[in-house]
Amino acid sequence: MSQPLGNCPGCGGDEPFEQVHPGECPDAVGAECPEWACTACGAGVIMGSGRGADIPACQPFRAA
Repeated sequence: MSQPLGNCPGCGGDEPFEQVHPGECPDAVGAECPEWACTACGAGVIMGSGRGADIPACQPFRAA
């Protein structure tokens, strides 16, 4: 699996991201998992795959 580079909200720069659920995703039935995490600091982002998901292209979030 490739690790796309993205602007990490935690690191403040371009870092590689990996999917939170690389196999079966409980949040995306029949689609790629929208949840990604920075491999450097663990910050999470939601990235829409463009497969009909009503999710913004990139939306940072923090775990509680």
